[in-house]
Parts: sequence; structure tokens; C-alpha cells
Amino acid sequence: MTKFSMKSVFVGAALVIGSLGVAQVSMASNAGGEHKMEHRNWSFNGMFGTYDVEAMQRGYQIYREVCSSCHALDHMSFRHLGDKGAPFYSSEYPNPNDNPVVKAFAKDWMVPDIDQDSGDVIERPGIPADKFPQIYPNSIAAAASNGGAVPPDLSVITKARTGGADYVYAILTGYHEAPHDFHLSEGMNYNVAFAGNQIAMAAPLSDGLVEYATRTVPGEHGGEPHVITPPEATVDQMASDIVQFLTWAGDPKMQARKNLGFATFLFLFIFSLLLFLTYKQVWKDVEH
Repeated sequence: MTKFSMKSVFVGAALVIGSLGVAQVSMASNAGGEHKMEHRNWSFNGMFGTYDVEAMQRGYQIYREVCSSCHALDHMSFRHLGDKGAPFYSSEYPNPNDNPVVKAFAKDWMVPDIDQDSGDVIERPGIPADKFPQIYPNSIAAAASNGGAVPPDLSVITKARTGGADYVYAILTGYHEAPHDFHLSEGMNYNVAFAGNQIAMAAPLSDGLVEYATRTVPGEHGGEPHVITPPEATVDQMASDIVQFLTWAGDPKMQARKNLGFATFLFLFIFSLLLFLTYKQVWKDVEH
């Protein structure tokens, strides 16, 4: 009877996972051959990966100031921004509906509603319980405003595209001048990471497009507060920040799931060890 060691099982699993990862970081380009996407070392990768909170906060700023003119967050409500593990979670406000930062963000949006007296459709400032509003009333209006292309929902974009975070980053940083021998269709833009190298969306990011806010945080143990200077708003930095935010939007419970998974693995390992020791003790005097 063939015996398999735990080492061989783990090695086999690693090879399978590794092959899947390699498959995800490449994409075919109809015009430029095969384009290899850069596989970046994101903070949320791996078994113990976590989201970068400050990057997520900057990413939300980019979404609000840049992306929200065309792209919706269909599966998100404002209160999700204040959930545990979210960009603006505060232990002081475990209920995100009470979080003043979340309230301020929601109030910054106008959401559709029905007047309770007349029944007319109105707009009012948002509250944390509201969903992020639609950018366009329907897909026809969205296509008409974007050269025939309907901007995709960003709340699940990293889950809906092969390559995930690497793909979104590659698209955002993949805009270049088209080669002289490349035929670029009218109204299209050259992007080395997009299939066919032609994309309807114009380059959304440019150096210095947003102004990251300088934050003052209280000192530890009652010490003097100190100022955190934000990074320079380069295309690369903004692309990384928005990817952090959108990855969280598509998988907001990732950290809790990883913590539970590790705890479960540890429990099963200890349980298996105890079973093995019990087996050895019970059957130690029995020849078999």
C-alpha cells in the first residue's frame, strides 16, 4: 500500500496553487502578442495578508474625485466604509451608522428618494444606510455618455477580471502613445494591458491629479500628536491606492476569513495530533 507523507501533500498543493497564480498573471493581447502583467507584491496577498488602511483611504479619495464620474459601486452602501476591517473603521464607533467620518462621506453624495408628501422623485444628501447611487439612470445613458461603452461596476471589478488586482493596476498604468504602425480606431485609446490594445476609457490618472491630505494623529501614551505626510500622487501611487480600495470593496471580509481559516487549520492540526497520540496509547500493547 502506497504511503503519502504530509510533506508530499503540502508540496503538491503548493504546486497547484502556484500554477493557478502563474495562469492569472498573463493575458493575451490580440494586437501586441502576449502581454505579461506584473505580479505585484500586494499587502493583501498570502495567508497572512492584510489591507493597507491608509492606502484604502487614499483609494476612496481617488474613487470619489476621479472614478465616480463614470463608475458606480453597485454592491456597496456608505456604512460599509465604517465596518470592521474597512478603510474608515473606528473602534469608538462599532456601529458604522454612528461614525462621523462615514456620515460626512454619505452627506457628500446626493441620492434619489421619494417625497413622502407629493410622491415626487427628489434628491437628498445621503446617510450611512444608503447605497452608493447609480451614476447613470440606465445602460443606454451610460453608453451614450462614454462613446458606446458602458463603464463597469467597480465594487467587484477585481473579482470579475482575470488577474484581479494586477489586472486593474496594469490597465490604470498601461496607457502609452500608440506605435506609429498601430491603427488606433477613432475614439479609442492605446493601452498595452487591454486586449487588442484599444480601450474606450481615456487615461483616468495623471501625476498630481489629486491632492492627498496631510493627517495629524494623536501621539502614543498621551504624547505629542504628529503629522503624517502623504506620498506623492504619482500615477503609480494612485493606481496602487485605488486597487487597495477596490480589492477591499470586492472582498471586505478577507481578513476575517483568513483569521478564521488559520484558526481552523491550527485546531485541526492539534486535533489530529491528539487523535494520533490517543491511538498510539490505546493500541500500544496490541500487535498489529
